[in-house]
Amino acid sequence: MVAKAYEALVDPVAKENYEKYGNPDGKQSLAVSIGLPEFLLNTANRNVVLVAYLIIMVGVIPFAVWSYYSNSSKYGEKDVMYDSYAWFHHNLNEHTLVKQLPETLAGSAEFRQRNMPKTPEDKAEIAKILTKVKSQMNKPAYNHPVVLKGNVLLHAHLTRQTDVLSEASGEDLKYMLRTSNSLVDAMISVCKHQEALGAALNCIRFSQLMVQGMWLKDSELLQLPHFTENEVKHVVAKNISDYMKIPNGQKKGLKEFTDEQKDDVFKTCDILPNISVESKVFVDDDEDDKVYEGDLCTVQVTLTRNNLADGEKAGLVHAPQFPFPRREAWWIILGTKEGKIISIDKITNPAKVVEHNIKFLTPRVGTYEFDLFVMSNAYVGFDHKSTVELTSLDASALPEYKIHPEDAELDDEPTLFEEMMNANVEDDSDSEEEEDSDDESEEEGIRELTPAEKKKLELQKARKKAASAGGDDSDDDDDDEVEEVYNEK
Repeated sequence: MVAKAYEALVDPVAKENYEKYGNPDGKQSLAVSIGLPEFLLNTANRNVVLVAYLIIMVGVIPFAVWSYYSNSSKYGEKDVMYDSYAWFHHNLNEHTLVKQLPETLAGSAEFRQRNMPKTPEDKAEIAKILTKVKSQMNKPAYNHPVVLKGNVLLHAHLTRQTDVLSEASGEDLKYMLRTSNSLVDAMISVCKHQEALGAALNCIRFSQLMVQGMWLKDSELLQLPHFTENEVKHVVAKNISDYMKIPNGQKKGLKEFTDEQKDDVFKTCDILPNISVESKVFVDDDEDDKVYEGDLCTVQVTLTRNNLADGEKAGLVHAPQFPFPRREAWWIILGTKEGKIISIDKITNPAKVVEHNIKFLTPRVGTYEFDLFVMSNAYVGFDHKSTVELTSLDASALPEYKIHPEDAELDDEPTLFEEMMNANVEDDSDSEEEEDSDDESEEEGIRELTPAEKKKLELQKARKKAASAGGDDSDDDDDDEVEEVYNEK
């Protein structure tokens, strides 16, 4: 560095370079290069590269963007197609039953291309399966091939007769089951929009049956491994919750089972849900438990999984008939006795104790009873129903709230935003006044004198000349005289 500085001082060329370019060695430039394939740099391939570039930029990329936008615009919430939402709105109402829901699900827009029979063999297979499940099906409301095929495949799954399906039909059924979770959630959201409590509950029950591969008249005990209708006949307890309470050594229906099969049943009984539900009604930040008309009321629901140890979390659902894993979740529904939905939410928290708050405005004065449902998303027979009582009191009974005078004065003070706006208004008014005064002064400066003013000005000039000639300094007297002369004129 010292040598370079010395050179810049003694060498004229280096000094000139330093003065021009800031470096004794002259102009310095930064070279950046990009490594490209030799094929692109070859001049013989120039036309090919240009054509490929135009095809990609003008054709491929716009087509990709258009395809993405076209496909994404078909889907709404929960990645469900808008056509499916329209179909659900058309078919679901407060009178919808569980036995009608397989046909409703089969008509979803997601299945319309895949479930269309393409060959006479496909139609013959569907007709063959229909003869086996027809006794378990509700009378079809639609004879469209897509809806009929989906309806038949779902009933084959619900009645555990999937062994008669071909490989292609089995894949179609798996596709329907894989997307059934989001579609059933969409059906429930439609019921919520329609405030159809009964239809929403039936959609949840249908989801339970579909996960366990069961239908309406099947015993709840079929959720246990290795259980068939033959074992169910030997069981006294027809309710799975009651069967789980029986000690393992006294459980019936296990006579034909091996020790390994019995262990499977006992382990399954340990992991099946055993819940308790508590609820209370209150108003946030209130000192007492009373609820008054117009308050924002809170119904707190506490769900406790008694089958879990402290710190343990719920895992996957035991569903050997369902080909995909499903996590345990619970639906918490609050509705009126008239069948209207107040709140419906899906709780996916796997903790042992889960709290869920439902908030709504307290109705008019009176005593009300609401139905609280806690329903599993995948298990049959573990639902919980209770009644929530709410007494709404007259708000006039509350003590009158008096505002402190100092607080009342604070309401009259301008806010920061108002102060800023007032300052801007004052600045604008000042600038406008200055502009007006400037305009007036300019107008006065260029205004033409009237004849009277011209005569007065000439008389004043004549007076000043006479005074300077005669040595008279009495300006006031002369002014009076000029004014009198001017008035006489």
